[in-house]
Amino acid sequence: MRAVYTPNIIGQLAAAPLPIQRALEKQVRFLLRDLRHPSLRAKKYDEANNIWQARVTDAWRFYFRIEADTYQLLSIRPHPK
Repeated sequence: MRAVYTPNIIGQLAAAPLPIQRALEKQVRFLLRDLRHPSLRAKKYDEANNIWQARVTDAWRFYFRIEADTYQLLSIRPHPK
């Protein structure tokens, strides 16, 4: 598997705090090793559009799509609580 950052997430990541940027990098490494890694808590977010949600931190989530052997990283944003 490989990860591809879409232009949308690149822009959002540039605006995110540095600790969140670093946390996302770590979580993407976990994602590439194992979709079911416990710290990701990955789950289907939007079944119709094949969008998944995973944890960056307690307060941030990232969204991605699985296409063949690629994780398309779509967006990152604070998690509404």
